[in-house]
Parts: sequence; structure tokens; C-alpha cells
Amino acid sequence: MTTTANLTNHFIIAMPGLDDPNFFHSVGYICEHTSEGALGIIINRPLEVTFREVIEHMELEGDDDVIDHTVVFYGGPVQSDRGFVLHEPAGSWDATMPITERLGLTTSRDIVAAIAKHQGPERSLIALGYAGWGAGQLEQELSSNSWLSVPADPEIMFETAIELRWEAAAALLGINMSNLSPDVGHA
Repeated sequence: MTTTANLTNHFIIAMPGLDDPNFFHSVGYICEHTSEGALGIIINRPLEVTFREVIEHMELEGDDDVIDHTVVFYGGPVQSDRGFVLHEPAGSWDATMPITERLGLTTSRDIVAAIAKHQGPERSLIALGYAGWGAGQLEQELSSNSWLSVPADPEIMFETAIELRWEAAAALLGINMSNLSPDVGHA
């Protein structure tokens, strides 16, 4: 029996041949990976929804400069009406799932209110929805060459230009995505 390493705190990088519109050319950050499945947030798909719209919907107030310059991401197709905040440091928010010593995933209102007032964590990524996989599903997708995986680099998640994250994540493996064919073959 083959075992797959725990992919918590890893990027999964969509191969060029993965044409599912939910994941085409995407980079997912795996927040949790257990024998029961996996949960991840897509980190390179900005939404047309603005942070201002999110704040207004939540009936919160904040600093206009922060509100106008905060991007909201498509986190994945599951619970796409729910907010998820990846952040560093993990901190002590109302509903935080620690991922590493430094990174956390929070779903509570308090972190969004703090970010809007420029009182949030040092670095954050706000997403609507998440990507979820059932038991063995992500492992199967990896073995069928839908994804590459690599230990995550927070610099790519928080600092790299959004449009460069797919290529930057692949570069962690020494791969230039423009050299790969979208056709999948099996030897």
C-alpha cells in the first residue's frame, strides 16, 4: 500500500492539463490534510467582489485605504458565501485553526473587522469559499498528475504578485510551467 505524505502547509499547483474551471492554473494552500480528507484555499484567483462589499455586507467599518487595497480571493467551490482568512502570525482570534507555529486559518468576524481597521495580523489573505477533498481524493488527483505539490512558501502566498504565483510555486520545484504540455501521459 502506498502512503502519501501529509500535505498540510504545502502548495498544490494545478498542472496545465487540469481544465476544471474551479482549479485551472491555480495554486492551493493546504490548510489541513488527514486520512479523512483535505482542506485548502486557492491563493491566486482574485474575485470581482471587493473587500468594501464584504465589509458593507458584514456591517463593519474601517480605514478606506485598507478597504480599497485589500483583495478578496476565490478560495474554492465549497461554502463560497463564507469567509476564510489565511494569516500570519496565527494570533488569538475567535475561530482560528492553527496550521503551523506562524500561520492560521480564521473564520470569525473579529479578524475581518481588525483587518478593515488596519489592526489585523501582519499578513493576510481573505478568501470566499474553500477547496475540499474527501478521503483519498487529493491523493488520487496527485497520482493522476492533476497537481504538483511542494512545501509552501509564505512569501509566495502573501507577497508575490497574484498573476505570478502559479509560476512561482512551480519554480520551488525547479519547474518552468511554460515548458509543460497540457496533455497528460502515462508510461
